[in-house]
Amino acid sequence: MAEPTTKATPRLRRSDRRAQLLAAAKGAFVTQGYHAAAMDDIAERAGVSKPVLYQHFPSKLELYLALLGDSADEMVRMVEGALHETDDNDERVHRAVEAYFSTVADSGQAYRLIFESDLRGQPQVEEIVDRATDSCIAAITATITTDTGVDPERSRLLAAALVGLSQVSARYWLTQSPGVPRAEAIEIISTLAWRGISRFPRQA
Repeated sequence: MAEPTTKATPRLRRSDRRAQLLAAAKGAFVTQGYHAAAMDDIAERAGVSKPVLYQHFPSKLELYLALLGDSADEMVRMVEGALHETDDNDERVHRAVEAYFSTVADSGQAYRLIFESDLRGQPQVEEIVDRATDSCIAAITATITTDTGVDPERSRLLAAALVGLSQVSARYWLTQSPGVPRAEAIEIISTLAWRGISRFPRQA
């Protein structure tokens, strides 16, 4: 009688395997939350054994923090890219607002990990989220300071206001304003922000 065969897990490069595991974990954590998500379920979603999952992430918390860190870093890259793609400040404001709307509209819903985590209050989670928020504020602060001559403290206050406006408005739009097209919502919020920030004229 033939021995039953065991389905082997395809061998991937470590970076590819990590990406595969993070994608599976995102689906579990976003839909179930940290506490309800199980490593067994994540391994099954990824099509790997639990030992393979634990080889890459020794605990559920480490897996969650890695996913949260990647998601937060992507948000920062999008905001920084919005500022570097053009030197037209009106367009910069529009693209910065758009970056937050794109973050919350992502089909993977990674924004929930950043803004709605059921682990908020956990020091390591707070550190990642705060660092990402500070990085976005710092990037906008540098642009405002350089282009307007407003002192860094006041520039940072303006930058924090833009980040807060964009973040809260984007999340509200997603859940409470489904009848407003995304492009129109971005235009509404960026126009509001620009009418305030444009009072600080660009230096010659």
